[in-house]
Amino acid sequence: MVNFGKKLMADQIPEWKGYYINYKLMKKKVKQYGQQLQQGEKDHRRVLKDFSKMLDDQIEKIVLFLLEQQGILASRIEKLGKQRAIPQEQPDISGIAELREAYREVGIDLIKLLKFVDLNATGIRKILKKFDKRFGYRFTDYYVTSRSNHPYSQLQQVFKHVGVGAVVGALSRNLAELQERQGSYLSIYDQPSSALKDPIIDMINSSVDKLTRSTNFLRFLGQHAMIADEESPSTAGEEEIEDQKYHFMSLMLNLVNTFLYMVNTYIIVPTADDYSVSLGAASTVCGVVIGSMAVAQIFSSVYFSAWSNKSYFKPLVFSSIVLFLGNVCYAMAYDMKSLTVLIIGRLLCGMGSARAVNRRYISDCVPARIRMQASAGFVSASALGMACGPALAGLLQWKFKVYMVTFNQSTLPGWVMAVAWLLYLIWLWVSFKEPNRATEVNEAPQNPASAQTVDIGRLENGLAQPLLTDSVDKQNEDEDEEVDDSEEAADDSRKPATSIGSAYRLLTPSVKVQLLIYFMLKYAMEILLSESSVITNHYFSWNTSAVAIFLAILGLTVLPVNAVVGTYISNMFEDRQLLMVSQITLLVGIIFSFKVTSTYSVVQYVVSALVTFVSAEVLEGVNLSLLSSVMSSRLSRGTYNGGLLSTEAGTLARVVADCTITAAGYLGVGMLLNVTLLPSLVICVASIACTFLTYNSLF
Repeated sequence: MVNFGKKLMADQIPEWKGYYINYKLMKKKVKQYGQQLQQGEKDHRRVLKDFSKMLDDQIEKIVLFLLEQQGILASRIEKLGKQRAIPQEQPDISGIAELREAYREVGIDLIKLLKFVDLNATGIRKILKKFDKRFGYRFTDYYVTSRSNHPYSQLQQVFKHVGVGAVVGALSRNLAELQERQGSYLSIYDQPSSALKDPIIDMINSSVDKLTRSTNFLRFLGQHAMIADEESPSTAGEEEIEDQKYHFMSLMLNLVNTFLYMVNTYIIVPTADDYSVSLGAASTVCGVVIGSMAVAQIFSSVYFSAWSNKSYFKPLVFSSIVLFLGNVCYAMAYDMKSLTVLIIGRLLCGMGSARAVNRRYISDCVPARIRMQASAGFVSASALGMACGPALAGLLQWKFKVYMVTFNQSTLPGWVMAVAWLLYLIWLWVSFKEPNRATEVNEAPQNPASAQTVDIGRLENGLAQPLLTDSVDKQNEDEDEEVDDSEEAADDSRKPATSIGSAYRLLTPSVKVQLLIYFMLKYAMEILLSESSVITNHYFSWNTSAVAIFLAILGLTVLPVNAVVGTYISNMFEDRQLLMVSQITLLVGIIFSFKVTSTYSVVQYVVSALVTFVSAEVLEGVNLSLLSSVMSSRLSRGTYNGGLLSTEAGTLARVVADCTITAAGYLGVGMLLNVTLLPSLVICVASIACTFLTYNSLF
């Protein structure tokens, strides 16, 4: 396989040769520094200073040339704009065609410039990694964080490329206007039935996508799923293998499983307090009833994640059966007058949580070209289930008996979900198609990086946001070294974590802070949702239907909020800026939720709940986006992967929150609200402080 040095020489534009990173010289310098350190000619501090200056000089050379070329392209576009603005009394179709062709030529030169940036940024990333491996430093962390916000640093120009975005926008607008103008002069029979974007713009956008992750709505939703978008297959053979593994109905079954599980989780929330009281317990025991499902999920996530290494069909069948039995136990507890059976039923439901399998199926078996859409579908199914659960509970207000079995607002959620899981099991048995594991295994030796589910352009444990998401396969990254650098291809640096302990050792401070934030937001959301029926009944005398409508409205805000953030806001601000602002907004919502006067109004509760819930939803997307950026690539695959760690952090937060509700209930319902909000306040303040301390590494 061709190493990067040779690839750089082969792909260079000859007339720009002097402006590329001098990768060969820098490799020699790294080797020379190693020899000088061994011989005592230089100390570590001098080596770091010299290497930093050399890399700064290389980046400055690249950026100055980049700015020069951007100016040339902008000047050409300006001249073409003046030509286009000249008023014409008679239509000139040929003139319009010439202008379009001139704009396309600018577009082709822009693509060359984007490839220039791509190659140079890849070289910067590789030489930083080489330096870290050679000397055992975390120099990459130091270099990026020290220059990320410094006014004199030009590093940001390499991977923010704001000027390039402006040129792309100008080209797109002018070509679109020319197309409309030309269309106004042609017969309707001479123009296509639907206006198509100029192909050159698609080529430019494709090149830009290689430089940085686009922040459209689908990708923002996909980030919630903790299913990162892999590189597209590099060969037709790899695409064919992906297509062989993909089965649309099997994907739908995984999405339906996600939807039903979320419905199952939240359908009992409006009635859990009444159910607990009917069995002789306090209303605040609803925290244990709701949280017992999350307790079991902590363990089920691990074994389902391991099971998905061997099969997808069998775990889904097992999940459906366990969830069917769990819901039957939950419903039968009323007639058996047993709180124990009620909690056992919820524990069984938690043991049937197959979300790890759903994520893994999308990551492994859905072709890269539609994986982001599938990830967005996963999040949408979760959000829809979260809204439908309480709404469905609000509709199940009947009361009757059949053969001594009681059906009422407390038991009907269990019976309805039991029937739903039974029907799902039948559909699963008939329609699911197990992917061909043999194909996957046979291909593994040829392309060991193909199983990764985290962006392959990221530095291991280093750069939080990629310098660039380059199109070079990660296998090249470890094979671009000369013979004397063979120690850098050690297999251990690419092996997935094999235990909780090894996974924990891979967590950098930035990753730990992101997991803390995830814990915090899930804790705040669980407190809000789980105690809503008790709080609203105590202060406002809401019935089950009113609570169900309130929770359904909260759930329905998820997709619109993510649409706004993913489509607009995330394009205007950095992820780390959104992270800080959304945490502060969440803190405001929590503070506003406290009861500090003798009266507590519906307006205060509803507004504070909306602020808290919406802030937490925005925070979740941004948090998981940054988490996937700062997390080691070794946590992208295997049983103990990044998705499992984030799931465990969130599930643990739900367990702690539900236990807090039950424990606070012993102090009385009147104290419940403030006592349960206090930990949310403390954890939120702590997460903001930690974010501030690691802010420069969140890149």
